[in-house]
Amino acid sequence: MTVPPSLLALLQVLRPCFTAPTFRTFSALVTGLIGANRRRTVVGMLLGAGMTHLWPHDRAHYFFARARWSADQLGLALARLIAQRLLPQDAALHVAVDDTLFKRRGKKVYGAAWQHDGSATGAKKTGFGNNWVVLGLLVPLPFLDRPVCLPVLARLWRPGSEASKVELARQLVGLLLSAFLARELCLVGDAAYHGKALRDLPERCSWTCRMQRNGVFYAPAPPPTGRRGHPRWKGERLGTPGEIAAATAFTRATVQRYGRTETVRLAVVAGLWWGAFHRRACRLILIRDEGSDKVYDLVLVTTDLSADPAAVVSRYAWRWQIELLFLQVKQILGVGQARNRVQRAVERTVPFGLAVYTLTVIWYALHGRHEADLARRRTREPWLTGKATVSFEDMHQALRHEVLEHRITHVIAAHNPTQQIRVFDLERCALPDTLPLRHSR
Repeated sequence: MTVPPSLLALLQVLRPCFTAPTFRTFSALVTGLIGANRRRTVVGMLLGAGMTHLWPHDRAHYFFARARWSADQLGLALARLIAQRLLPQDAALHVAVDDTLFKRRGKKVYGAAWQHDGSATGAKKTGFGNNWVVLGLLVPLPFLDRPVCLPVLARLWRPGSEASKVELARQLVGLLLSAFLARELCLVGDAAYHGKALRDLPERCSWTCRMQRNGVFYAPAPPPTGRRGHPRWKGERLGTPGEIAAATAFTRATVQRYGRTETVRLAVVAGLWWGAFHRRACRLILIRDEGSDKVYDLVLVTTDLSADPAAVVSRYAWRWQIELLFLQVKQILGVGQARNRVQRAVERTVPFGLAVYTLTVIWYALHGRHEADLARRRTREPWLTGKATVSFEDMHQALRHEVLEHRITHVIAAHNPTQQIRVFDLERCALPDTLPLRHSR
């Protein structure tokens, strides 16, 4: 087994999360998931690593089902690596949280059930599989026009379990808070992520999400009157977002969202969302697109009382990157294709795949050549006239070529180089975008 030095340097940062034999297996499976050109099952990772004739296939299954390592510890190590290599020192961490369904088959798969699947076709929007609550860091990269979501923590949610998805998200946020004691956290979630579990968040952790149309907003608590009895905890009822928008004046503002600069109209109201955040002060931000005839087009609630409203709108627009993350890890990296069934294997295979996604982006940000990759892609596919930045597919292909090239250029004579060159050529023929080798053979 050979690992490119640039990738090995990143893997060595994660070395304390594993024992010595487990780390060797981890490194092989990482390169196997990156280099595989078939289904990314557990044995498919072993096949992609080129270790099928050296290791028994049970070694790969043992890594997920019985080996001693923690997915949470691995995720926190990745989060620290991102903060050290890709973010300014002491900068606030922007975090997105959401859940997605990884489809599975078989009644004996742990935690699998029929549940909501937002990406499913048809009117029912259901699917059979495992549902994961994922927390990812939103990281701006200099060669991209929008941030990228790097998953660091994930937790399996089972229908009928005591903990809800919001409570699982709160647990993951707590782990991140304990790992970064001196940093502020700015979290964003969709309309499903609010509730009692988020009321105890510390002041350095703000939460931004959508508000439902039937949600009720209240004025801040009035000052004590000096009379007998407990002071009021909330002010007068301001109403639903529609009622507030009809009685509030909007001002024009410029926002950056979804890679574009747009002019919108904003209305900001301070108060309390009693049903979600209880006594914690919030701001209601109503957004109306320029030229829209609606009362409002989007309504946000944030516990960040100091940020500019336009910046909060842009921050919430970053949340869409976690939706792109789910698409990419399933269709490009093949996360979720593993066919294991026991509890520990199911609980650790998807976080492992998400970690490989994060490692791929970190490696490309440090060692990738985005200008050359973009020019090569435009040359090979001239119809991509609007392609201005590299995608995760380009990052994945660049790292995959690095892994395969290093594997063939660093073999020893006893391993039959002639046969390995032939296998390597077959692997390169299976790639959708074949890149030239950097070194001669």
